[in-house]
Amino acid sequence: METTKLIYPDLSYKITGLLFEVHNEIGRYGREAQYCNLLAEKLDKVKLNYVRELVVGNTGNRIDFFIEGKIVIEAKAKDVITREDYFQTQRYLQALNAKLGILVNFHQMYLHPKRVVRIEKDVNKKFN
Repeated sequence: METTKLIYPDLSYKITGLLFEVHNEIGRYGREAQYCNLLAEKLDKVKLNYVRELVVGNTGNRIDFFIEGKIVIEAKAKDVITREDYFQTQRYLQALNAKLGILVNFHQMYLHPKRVVRIEKDVNKKFN
């Protein structure tokens, strides 16, 4: 059986812990900006480098966080994560040539951050 190796296990574990802290402090009824502001404070506190609202190409789209030049964080505050949210995160990974994204919906009762791994596929075409 082939074992797969986690991408950036220590860094992603630390970030996931911060996401849980943010969710615990604000709860599930905040606004996306509130979650992102608190996450930025927590990232500063643990001295992780990040770029917030990084503009991708000429699309005008903004990545919520790009941490340590390695991990894309896409934060949501909505009822349900959709396929389009996954596709959006995948497009960001492709644009930055990054290996890992974390998609998180803070409106869930129990937080379930989703790891999104960059695929070697043209994401401008429809996924089947």
